[in-house]
Amino acid sequence: MRKLKGVTVAMVTPYTSSGDVDIQAVKRLTEFLIGKGVDGLYPCGTTGEMLHLQTEERKRILEGVLEQNHGRIPVYAHVGAATTKETVELARHAKSAGADGIGVVTPQFFKITREELIGYFCDVAEAVGEFPMYLYNIPQCSGNDLPADVCRQVAKMCGNVVGIKYSFGDMGRTLEYLKVQDGQFEVLHGMDKIFASLLVMGCSGTVSGCAGVFPEPYVGVYRAYQEHNLKEMERWQRLAAEIGDILHNGENMSYFKSALEIRGLPVGGMRLPQRDISSEERKLLETQLQEVCRREHMALYIGEDRI
Repeated sequence: MRKLKGVTVAMVTPYTSSGDVDIQAVKRLTEFLIGKGVDGLYPCGTTGEMLHLQTEERKRILEGVLEQNHGRIPVYAHVGAATTKETVELARHAKSAGADGIGVVTPQFFKITREELIGYFCDVAEAVGEFPMYLYNIPQCSGNDLPADVCRQVAKMCGNVVGIKYSFGDMGRTLEYLKVQDGQFEVLHGMDKIFASLLVMGCSGTVSGCAGVFPEPYVGVYRAYQEHNLKEMERWQRLAAEIGDILHNGENMSYFKSALEIRGLPVGGMRLPQRDISSEERKLLETQLQEVCRREHMALYIGEDRI
Protein backbone atom coordinates (compact mmCIF):
# COMPACT_ATOMS: atom_id res chain seq x y z
CA MET A 1 0.00 0.00 0.00
CA ARG A 2 1.54 3.30 -1.13
CA LYS A 3 0.11 5.95 1.17
CA LEU A 4 0.45 9.67 0.58
CA LYS A 5 3.07 11.73 2.39
CA GLY A 6 5.06 14.90 1.98
CA VAL A 7 4.04 17.07 -0.97
CA THR A 8 1.08 15.68 -2.87
CA VAL A 9 -0.02 17.98 -5.67
CA ALA A 10 -3.66 18.80 -6.31
CA MET A 11 -3.38 19.10 -10.09
CA VAL A 12 -5.16 21.61 -12.30
CA THR A 13 -7.05 20.29 -15.31
CA PRO A 14 -5.64 21.56 -18.62
CA TYR A 15 -7.99 22.46 -21.47
CA THR A 16 -7.45 23.08 -25.16
CA SER A 17 -8.41 26.38 -26.79
CA SER A 18 -11.76 24.82 -27.68
CA GLY A 19 -12.40 23.86 -24.05
CA ASP A 20 -11.77 20.13 -24.26
CA VAL A 21 -9.56 18.29 -21.77
CA ASP A 22 -5.96 18.45 -23.05
CA ILE A 23 -4.38 15.07 -22.30
CA GLN A 24 -1.00 16.01 -23.75
CA ALA A 25 -0.88 19.01 -21.41
CA VAL A 26 -1.90 16.69 -18.55
CA LYS A 27 1.14 14.56 -19.34
CA ARG A 28 3.48 17.57 -19.60
CA LEU A 29 2.24 18.85 -16.26
CA THR A 30 2.71 15.41 -14.70
CA GLU A 31 6.31 15.25 -15.93
CA PHE A 32 7.05 18.77 -14.72
CA LEU A 33 5.80 18.00 -11.22
CA ILE A 34 7.65 14.70 -10.95
CA GLY A 35 10.81 16.42 -12.16
CA LYS A 36 10.48 18.96 -9.35
CA GLY A 37 10.52 16.21 -6.72
CA VAL A 38 6.92 16.08 -5.49
CA ASP A 39 5.88 12.99 -3.54
CA GLY A 40 2.44 12.30 -4.99
CA LEU A 41 -0.22 13.39 -7.49
CA TYR A 42 -3.92 14.02 -6.88
CA PRO A 43 -5.87 14.72 -10.10
CA CYS A 44 -9.55 15.67 -10.49
CA GLY A 45 -10.02 17.25 -7.07
CA THR A 46 -11.14 20.76 -6.17
CA THR A 47 -8.13 22.33 -7.89
CA GLY A 48 -8.88 20.14 -10.90
CA GLU A 49 -12.40 21.63 -11.23
CA MET A 50 -13.98 18.26 -10.47
CA LEU A 51 -17.58 19.46 -10.68
CA HIS A 52 -16.96 20.88 -14.15
CA LEU A 53 -15.76 17.53 -15.50
CA GLN A 54 -17.79 14.74 -17.01
CA THR A 55 -17.24 11.20 -15.76
CA GLU A 56 -15.46 10.08 -18.93
CA GLU A 57 -13.22 13.14 -18.83
CA ARG A 58 -12.17 12.32 -15.27
CA LYS A 59 -11.29 8.79 -16.36
CA ARG A 60 -9.19 10.03 -19.29
CA ILE A 61 -7.34 12.55 -17.12
CA LEU A 62 -6.40 9.87 -14.62
CA GLU A 63 -5.29 7.54 -17.39
CA GLY A 64 -3.06 10.28 -18.82
CA VAL A 65 -1.45 10.96 -15.44
CA LEU A 66 -0.86 7.25 -14.82
CA GLU A 67 0.60 6.67 -18.27
CA GLN A 68 3.08 9.52 -17.87
CA ASN A 69 3.91 8.72 -14.24
CA HIS A 70 4.63 5.05 -15.03
CA GLY A 71 4.63 4.11 -11.35
CA ARG A 72 7.29 6.58 -10.23
CA ILE A 73 5.30 8.23 -7.43
CA PRO A 74 1.90 7.50 -5.86
CA VAL A 75 -1.18 8.70 -7.74
CA TYR A 76 -4.47 8.99 -5.87
CA ALA A 77 -7.53 9.90 -7.94
CA HIS A 78 -10.20 12.07 -6.45
CA VAL A 79 -13.46 10.29 -7.29
CA GLY A 80 -16.12 12.09 -5.20
CA ALA A 81 -19.17 12.94 -7.30
CA ALA A 82 -22.82 14.00 -6.97
CA THR A 83 -24.14 10.46 -6.48
CA THR A 84 -22.91 7.26 -4.88
CA LYS A 85 -23.34 5.45 -8.20
CA GLU A 86 -21.02 7.82 -10.07
CA THR A 87 -18.49 7.88 -7.23
CA VAL A 88 -18.36 4.07 -7.19
CA GLU A 89 -17.93 4.01 -10.98
CA LEU A 90 -14.96 6.38 -10.76
CA ALA A 91 -13.50 4.50 -7.79
CA ARG A 92 -13.63 1.17 -9.62
CA HIS A 93 -12.10 2.78 -12.69
CA ALA A 94 -9.23 4.20 -10.61
CA LYS A 95 -8.52 0.74 -9.24
CA SER A 96 -8.63 -0.98 -12.63
CA ALA A 97 -6.57 1.79 -14.28
CA GLY A 98 -3.70 1.28 -11.83
CA ALA A 99 -3.97 4.20 -9.42
CA ASP A 100 -2.56 3.73 -5.93
CA GLY A 101 -5.79 4.77 -4.22
CA ILE A 102 -8.63 7.24 -4.15
CA GLY A 103 -9.85 10.33 -2.33
CA VAL A 104 -13.57 10.84 -1.70
CA VAL A 105 -15.07 14.18 -0.73
CA THR A 106 -18.22 14.40 1.36
CA PRO A 107 -21.50 14.72 -0.59
CA GLN A 108 -22.08 18.31 -1.70
CA PHE A 109 -24.83 20.94 -1.53
CA PHE A 110 -27.61 18.93 0.13
CA LYS A 111 -27.28 18.56 3.90
CA ILE A 112 -26.50 15.02 4.98
CA THR A 113 -26.92 13.17 8.26
CA ARG A 114 -24.25 11.32 10.24
CA GLU A 115 -25.76 7.99 9.23
CA GLU A 116 -25.84 9.00 5.57
CA LEU A 117 -22.19 10.06 5.71
CA ILE A 118 -21.15 6.73 7.18
CA GLY A 119 -23.26 4.85 4.65
CA TYR A 120 -21.86 6.82 1.72
CA PHE A 121 -18.21 6.32 2.58
CA CYS A 122 -18.69 2.65 3.48
CA ASP A 123 -20.55 1.99 0.21
CA VAL A 124 -17.64 3.41 -1.78
CA ALA A 125 -14.97 1.70 0.32
CA GLU A 126 -16.66 -1.69 0.09
CA ALA A 127 -17.07 -1.34 -3.69
CA VAL A 128 -13.28 -1.38 -4.17
CA GLY A 129 -12.29 -4.00 -1.59
CA GLU A 130 -8.82 -3.46 -0.14
CA PHE A 131 -8.04 -0.47 -2.39
CA PRO A 132 -6.75 2.43 -0.20
CA MET A 133 -9.11 5.34 0.32
CA TYR A 134 -8.77 8.78 1.92
CA LEU A 135 -11.79 10.70 3.10
CA TYR A 136 -11.88 14.37 2.06
CA ASN A 137 -13.36 17.20 4.09
CA ILE A 138 -13.64 20.70 2.65
CA PRO A 139 -16.80 21.98 4.40
CA GLN A 140 -16.53 25.57 3.14
CA CYS A 141 -17.11 24.25 -0.39
CA SER A 142 -19.11 21.05 0.06
CA GLY A 143 -21.54 22.37 2.68
CA ASN A 144 -21.12 19.20 4.76
CA ASP A 145 -18.61 18.80 7.58
CA LEU A 146 -16.97 15.49 8.50
CA PRO A 147 -16.58 15.01 12.27
CA ALA A 148 -13.76 12.95 13.70
CA ASP A 149 -16.17 10.45 15.23
CA VAL A 150 -17.56 9.67 11.78
CA CYS A 151 -14.03 9.11 10.49
CA ARG A 152 -13.41 6.82 13.45
CA GLN A 153 -16.52 4.80 12.71
CA VAL A 154 -15.87 4.53 8.97
CA ALA A 155 -12.23 3.52 9.50
CA LYS A 156 -13.34 0.88 12.02
CA MET A 157 -15.87 -0.57 9.58
CA CYS A 158 -13.72 -0.29 6.43
CA GLY A 159 -10.08 -1.34 6.74
CA ASN A 160 -9.12 0.27 3.43
CA VAL A 161 -10.01 3.77 4.71
CA VAL A 162 -6.53 4.91 5.73
CA GLY A 163 -6.80 8.65 6.32
CA ILE A 164 -8.24 12.03 5.46
CA LYS A 165 -7.48 15.10 3.42
CA TYR A 166 -8.63 18.12 5.44
CA SER A 167 -8.84 21.51 3.74
CA PHE A 168 -10.05 23.84 6.46
CA GLY A 169 -8.09 25.84 9.02
CA ASP A 170 -9.48 24.32 12.22
CA MET A 171 -6.42 23.14 14.14
CA GLY A 172 -8.54 21.68 16.92
CA ARG A 173 -10.30 19.46 14.43
CA THR A 174 -6.93 18.55 12.90
CA LEU A 175 -5.77 17.30 16.29
CA GLU A 176 -8.97 15.26 16.61
CA TYR A 177 -8.28 13.59 13.28
CA LEU A 178 -4.72 12.81 14.38
CA LYS A 179 -6.14 10.80 17.33
CA VAL A 180 -8.28 8.51 15.17
CA GLN A 181 -7.16 4.87 15.34
CA ASP A 182 -4.62 5.74 18.03
CA GLY A 183 -2.68 7.95 15.63
CA GLN A 184 -2.60 5.46 12.76
CA PHE A 185 -5.09 7.48 10.70
CA GLU A 186 -3.14 9.47 8.11
CA VAL A 187 -3.91 13.21 8.04
CA LEU A 188 -3.05 15.21 4.92
CA HIS A 189 -3.78 18.91 5.12
CA GLY A 190 -4.78 21.43 2.49
CA MET A 191 -3.66 24.48 4.49
CA ASP A 192 -0.26 24.55 2.83
CA LYS A 193 0.34 28.12 4.03
CA ILE A 194 1.32 26.55 7.37
CA PHE A 195 2.75 23.30 5.97
CA ALA A 196 5.76 23.24 8.30
CA SER A 197 3.60 23.64 11.40
CA LEU A 198 1.27 20.89 10.24
CA LEU A 199 4.18 18.49 9.84
CA VAL A 200 5.33 19.25 13.38
CA MET A 201 1.76 18.60 14.62
CA GLY A 202 1.94 15.12 13.13
CA CYS A 203 0.31 15.45 9.72
CA SER A 204 1.74 13.17 7.03
CA GLY A 205 1.90 15.93 4.45
CA THR A 206 -0.07 18.39 2.38
CA VAL A 207 -2.29 18.12 -0.67
CA SER A 208 -1.46 21.44 -2.26
CA GLY A 209 -2.78 23.31 -5.26
CA CYS A 210 -0.11 25.99 -4.93
CA ALA A 211 2.55 23.28 -5.15
CA GLY A 212 1.10 22.39 -8.55
CA VAL A 213 2.43 25.72 -9.80
CA PHE A 214 5.50 26.22 -7.60
CA PRO A 215 6.56 22.86 -6.18
CA GLU A 216 9.99 24.15 -5.18
CA PRO A 217 9.29 25.78 -1.78
CA TYR A 218 6.91 23.02 -0.66
CA VAL A 219 9.39 20.31 -1.58
CA GLY A 220 12.01 22.40 0.24
CA VAL A 221 9.89 22.47 3.41
CA TYR A 222 9.42 18.71 3.43
CA ARG A 223 13.04 17.85 2.64
CA ALA A 224 14.27 20.20 5.38
CA TYR A 225 11.78 18.62 7.80
CA GLN A 226 13.11 15.16 6.95
CA GLU A 227 16.66 16.39 7.56
CA HIS A 228 15.68 18.05 10.88
CA ASN A 229 16.92 21.38 9.52
CA LEU A 230 14.60 23.85 11.26
CA LYS A 231 16.24 26.99 9.90
CA GLU A 232 15.98 25.78 6.31
CA MET A 233 12.41 24.61 6.86
CA GLU A 234 11.45 28.07 8.15
CA ARG A 235 13.06 29.74 5.14
CA TRP A 236 11.19 27.57 2.65
CA GLN A 237 7.93 27.96 4.58
CA ARG A 238 8.09 31.76 4.42
CA LEU A 239 8.63 31.55 0.68
CA ALA A 240 5.80 29.03 0.24
CA ALA A 241 3.41 31.31 2.15
CA GLU A 242 4.43 34.36 0.11
CA ILE A 243 3.98 32.59 -3.21
CA GLY A 244 0.69 31.14 -2.00
CA ASP A 245 -0.59 34.65 -1.27
CA ILE A 246 0.44 35.82 -4.74
CA LEU A 247 -1.47 32.86 -6.20
CA HIS A 248 -4.50 33.72 -4.01
CA ASN A 249 -4.17 30.40 -2.18
CA GLY A 250 -6.55 28.51 -4.43
CA GLU A 251 -9.49 30.92 -4.15
CA ASN A 252 -9.39 31.35 -7.93
CA MET A 253 -7.77 28.56 -9.96
CA SER A 254 -7.27 30.94 -12.87
CA TYR A 255 -4.26 32.30 -10.97
CA PHE A 256 -2.77 28.81 -10.94
CA LYS A 257 -3.33 28.36 -14.65
CA SER A 258 -2.01 31.81 -15.54
CA ALA A 259 1.11 31.27 -13.42
CA LEU A 260 1.78 27.91 -15.12
CA GLU A 261 1.51 29.63 -18.49
CA ILE A 262 3.91 32.32 -17.28
CA ARG A 263 6.35 29.60 -16.21
CA GLY A 264 6.19 28.13 -19.72
CA LEU A 265 3.64 25.36 -19.23
CA PRO A 266 0.33 26.45 -20.80
CA VAL A 267 -2.72 24.59 -19.48
CA GLY A 268 -5.54 26.64 -20.97
CA GLY A 269 -8.20 28.62 -19.18
CA MET A 270 -11.19 28.00 -16.93
CA ARG A 271 -14.54 26.43 -17.72
CA LEU A 272 -17.59 28.63 -17.41
CA PRO A 273 -19.04 29.94 -15.20
CA GLN A 274 -15.51 30.47 -13.82
CA ARG A 275 -13.54 32.97 -15.88
CA ASP A 276 -9.88 33.72 -16.51
CA ILE A 277 -8.22 36.61 -14.74
CA SER A 278 -7.90 39.84 -16.69
CA SER A 279 -4.80 40.87 -18.65
CA GLU A 280 -4.06 43.50 -15.99
CA GLU A 281 -4.26 40.90 -13.23
CA ARG A 282 -2.00 38.60 -15.23
CA LYS A 283 0.61 41.34 -15.69
CA LEU A 284 0.60 42.04 -11.97
CA LEU A 285 0.91 38.32 -11.25
CA GLU A 286 3.96 37.98 -13.47
CA THR A 287 5.58 41.08 -11.95
CA GLN A 288 5.06 39.77 -8.42
CA LEU A 289 6.44 36.34 -9.31
CA GLN A 290 9.43 37.87 -11.08
CA GLU A 291 10.28 39.92 -7.99
CA VAL A 292 10.06 36.96 -5.63
CA CYS A 293 12.00 34.59 -7.87
CA ARG A 294 14.72 37.16 -8.53
CA ARG A 295 15.12 37.85 -4.82
CA GLU A 296 15.21 34.16 -3.92
CA HIS A 297 17.45 33.15 -6.85
CA MET A 298 14.78 30.72 -7.98
CA ALA A 299 13.82 30.03 -11.58
CA LEU A 300 10.51 31.47 -12.69
CA TYR A 301 10.59 30.33 -16.29
CA ILE A 302 11.04 26.64 -17.06
CA GLY A 303 14.44 26.08 -18.62
CA GLU A 304 16.28 28.74 -16.61
CA ASP A 305 19.51 27.60 -14.97
CA ARG A 306 18.47 28.81 -11.51
CA ILE A 307 16.53 26.34 -9.39
